[in-house]
Amino acid sequence: IPVSRLQEGEREKLVKLESHLHERVVDQERAIKAVSNAVRRARAGLQDPNRPLGSFIFLGPTGVGKTELSRALAEFLFDDENAMIRIDMSEYMEKHTVARLIGAPPGYVGYEEGGQLSEAVRRRPYSVVLFDEIEKAHQDVFNVLLQVLDDGRITDGQGRTVDFKNTVIIMTSNIGSQFIMDEEQSSEARRRLVMDALRANFRPEFLNRVDEIIIFDRLSEDDLKKIVEIQLKRLAKRLEQQKITLELSDSAKQLLAREGYDPVYGARPLRRTIQKEILDPLSIEILEGKVREGQTVKIDAKNGQLEFREK
Repeated sequence: IPVSRLQEGEREKLVKLESHLHERVVDQERAIKAVSNAVRRARAGLQDPNRPLGSFIFLGPTGVGKTELSRALAEFLFDDENAMIRIDMSEYMEKHTVARLIGAPPGYVGYEEGGQLSEAVRRRPYSVVLFDEIEKAHQDVFNVLLQVLDDGRITDGQGRTVDFKNTVIIMTSNIGSQFIMDEEQSSEARRRLVMDALRANFRPEFLNRVDEIIIFDRLSEDDLKKIVEIQLKRLAKRLEQQKITLELSDSAKQLLAREGYDPVYGARPLRRTIQKEILDPLSIEILEGKVREGQTVKIDAKNGQLEFREK
């Protein structure tokens, strides 16, 4: 899309893309900066028009914001966080699974169905395509990815060309995560070790075709508190529809951040913690009639437990 055709509002949004993505993704400055720059290049018409809008490898441990950044990007670019096609690469570990990805050739079982990737992009050409855990994919599957990154298109099993020029390709991997979690190493040393692990696992011609390789940092306790705030804002929005206000003290938020963090799974367990500690008791109180329209629910932490007060 040439800049001259961009509306004034979108130009401003593009310039402030970082702050827009930060509304959903905590910290990860380098990742957000790199993604924002690539989007601006594509929108300004400086990106190769025969390749996807952008292609990234997201490296880092589980639960640090890799998928969330992909969703935030889909929402920004295509006004819908569901404009994200997620392909789990652990399903493509065998040679024959290429047919499942791009469709079986004529005369083979499943020919009419088309491929998981090719059909999804054909139906939704404007989307973020997320390949999860790419290190698990078979070598032949990588050849398909190489074609997408190089030519911006693939030919499916039925001989139709599927266009990837309006997609953003994101590939996630946990390779080298153990180095990111190693607190004894400096930040630069950690990055160097992760990149070495990446080069040991992937062919250079594959890595050279990717626009950016982005390493996500592990989350600190402060980051967790910010994620609690983001999750609670979403919950407050849902409660607003029932005209119920939610107020949490700082100690309650700290308790949720502490309980919801796991060194292995990052911020993943946080949603479950909020569900168990707030949603479950609150739903009982709403159904029992203790919490009604127009009321405020105040939540505080005492002796390691959350306390609810209605007013």
